[in-house]
Amino acid sequence: MEEIKADILILGSGGAGLFAALHAYDSNPRLKIVLATKGLIGKCGCSRMVQGGYNVVLDPKDSVELHFKDTIKGGAFINNQELAWTLVNDAPKRIHEMETKIGCFFDRREDGRIHQKPFAGQSFDRTVHRGDLTGIEIIARATDQVFARDITVLEETRGLELLTNSNGDRVVGALLMNIRTGQFIVVNAKAVIVATGGSASMYKISAPSFDKTGDGMAMCWRAGAEFVDMEMLQFHPTGLLAGKSRLSGSVLEEGLRGAGGRLYNAIGERFMERYDPERLERSTRDRVARAGYMEIMAGRGTPAGGVLLDMSHLGAEFVESKFPGMCERVRDIGKDLAREPVEVSPTAHFQMGGVRIDVNCYSSLKGLFVAGEDAGGVHGANRLGGNGIADSTVFGARAGDAAAEFAQSQDWVPVDQVQVKMFTNNVLKFFGRADGPDVYQLRDELKNLMWEKVGVVRTGQKLEQALKRLAEMSEEVERAKLPTGSLRGYNLALNEILNLRNQLVVAQLVAASALYRKESRGSHYREDFPETDNQNWLCNIFMRKKGDGYFIETRPVKLTRLRPEDVAAK
Repeated sequence: MEEIKADILILGSGGAGLFAALHAYDSNPRLKIVLATKGLIGKCGCSRMVQGGYNVVLDPKDSVELHFKDTIKGGAFINNQELAWTLVNDAPKRIHEMETKIGCFFDRREDGRIHQKPFAGQSFDRTVHRGDLTGIEIIARATDQVFARDITVLEETRGLELLTNSNGDRVVGALLMNIRTGQFIVVNAKAVIVATGGSASMYKISAPSFDKTGDGMAMCWRAGAEFVDMEMLQFHPTGLLAGKSRLSGSVLEEGLRGAGGRLYNAIGERFMERYDPERLERSTRDRVARAGYMEIMAGRGTPAGGVLLDMSHLGAEFVESKFPGMCERVRDIGKDLAREPVEVSPTAHFQMGGVRIDVNCYSSLKGLFVAGEDAGGVHGANRLGGNGIADSTVFGARAGDAAAEFAQSQDWVPVDQVQVKMFTNNVLKFFGRADGPDVYQLRDELKNLMWEKVGVVRTGQKLEQALKRLAEMSEEVERAKLPTGSLRGYNLALNEILNLRNQLVVAQLVAASALYRKESRGSHYREDFPETDNQNWLCNIFMRKKGDGYFIETRPVKLTRLRPEDVAAK
């Protein structure tokens, strides 16, 4: 078995992983940095799929206070306010870094300043963009910068488990698997940064790339890290509906609504007039997604189960010039975004809950740093469009800086070979097993189960039913079969089993936390508790592993900078 000794191991190559690598290296180029990614670097993950842009305060008429206030209001006041404050303050530094050091080019105004466009939930137009394919610009340039540095990149290499010391309170590396060969790799690292993204792909209709299956979250959970607000999972309101096409669920960007796009139900009503008459389609994602879902459930949806996004009133020339990427995406399914309404549906998009971190991405386990969607607390109950890629780059950079400082002060802690053997056996046990549950059937069942019982609208009864079945499925996946004669290299069925095993971990955390929070707030809507209850539930929900189960508790939100009454009074 190959063994690698590294100062820092980074899992994931999205915005958080790449910025962690660049900052760690630039902190000290003598550090041995290994970056492992499940796909091909620059080609996988969700950061490159970012369309709309990056929220940042650049205009003198705007302010970090306003950006912070929008973020906290959008998050329904359960954000970790110090994390949110860090986000809005560091975002301008990262944009400056991207333009002057990374090599990114963003759209400009006629006077030469960076163009900023409107997004939902904003009190000021502050979204920086490169056309409507901003993520490709950021990830492509950052990837070039990683290649220009002495950073070891392991492509098509997935993380399997975090390795810990004998006490279980110190992460000392990770067990990886080369997907191309099926061979295991042990990385003994002083610091590990987890940045692999969330698990929204566990829903029937979802937006993330296929490689995002909650691997990092599941590894952190099994290693014993503490999590926060796992019930908060965002549904984007305008996922493309395209039958069985792989494009189904992919997001039509926020800027379309920001530019004036309208939503109609199947009987021609502009339904947001009922749900948010003041902001209409520029309301926050949670409200627009829930409104669309309600219309569909009330029988006012299209035959395919969606609602209609209409841009045609803005003029075809305007739509095609401002949103060429979106027009091309819609054209791929035979529709014309600039000239006709397009069917859309809420689509599972982003997890606001995740591993508890501090402002420098330290987790509750020594040696473990977490950034990006794997981490919770920044966005509270709902993430604003444009704050996602800002989160990835801001906290990815911080994780890299902090891990570099940490690694320079630490010695390597030896890997426990007994633990490695146990983890490898837990993968190898599937080979030679001709009988057992079919992983693809289980995967499809999970997607339907999460959509129907842990989705946009939840009830206690449905959540209890989901938890019961999820526990059963977690046992079944451990008995899943592999085709006879399976090879270890590029074994798609084995990787699906490993994906599903991780998704089931995350799914149970989401369902359990959703059952625990007996109110509605942000993206978490309980039909049996439809009101927001600040008296009893202005709190965060924390979970950590306890034996084969979990310990769950609430702690009051630390309102260190802004209180609900501060906003209400103005």
